[in-house]
Amino acid sequence: MAQDNFVEISSLNFGYGRRQILKGMDLRVPRGKVVSIMGGSGCGKTTLLRLIGGALKPTSGTVQVAGERVNDLDRDGLYRLRRKMGMLFQFGALFTDLSVFDNVAFPMRERTALPEPIVRDLVLMKLHAVGLRGAARLMPNELSGGMARRVALARAVALDPDLIMYDEPFTGLDPISLGVISNLIRTLNDALGATSIVVTHDVRESMRILDYCYLLAEGQVVSHGTPQEMLASEHPYARQFFHGEMDGAVPFHYPSADYGAELGLQTRG
Repeated sequence: MAQDNFVEISSLNFGYGRRQILKGMDLRVPRGKVVSIMGGSGCGKTTLLRLIGGALKPTSGTVQVAGERVNDLDRDGLYRLRRKMGMLFQFGALFTDLSVFDNVAFPMRERTALPEPIVRDLVLMKLHAVGLRGAARLMPNELSGGMARRVALARAVALDPDLIMYDEPFTGLDPISLGVISNLIRTLNDALGATSIVVTHDVRESMRILDYCYLLAEGQVVSHGTPQEMLASEHPYARQFFHGEMDGAVPFHYPSADYGAELGLQTRG
């Protein structure tokens, strides 16, 4: 793997039984960059994150992270590699019975032997970074959606990971919260010297913070480039996706018989 690529995916295939999800995918995530994986629902974006994290194994092809082939690692090797990863799950996925403080402290207590006074200082530092140090003793059901997402982000970066993965981080957020989260993704990535992969549908917000973008369709990379290149792309699917066109590569009408024939109308000569 080239040293400037933190994640490298080559000839990747994956499926469930006969259903093929990813088909011969090639993808590179340069070290220190924020890279987005975009595409319609069901195109394989979240599956790709699971393959990178080792939760799934490819049918064929390779997934390399930090120079290690994820699909060849044993249990101990996979756990060691995961210490370099942080994950922001869709909708945050906070532990509902733990306070904000204990949610962020959880990975520190599970993966390290740090004494509790140091855990306390680190948790407050992470919460301060996302603007929620004052909410440390609140429970998840006392948080707004945007606050919960920020707590989940603080937990994702609790151990200063080298790779941060975001699964639909903007879903369901109001415009203010959405702007806060997008700015935090960029700021934390640069402050930590990390590499970030953002799975999202949100074109407008994500294009402000990205370095590079991959567009998926039917399990394949159909277009990739910088935000400016993607917005100017003449590829039919890319143009439709990034500009929200109603009809195009993805047709508005579901395939059907001739409308006139279905209504029983006779074609006039």
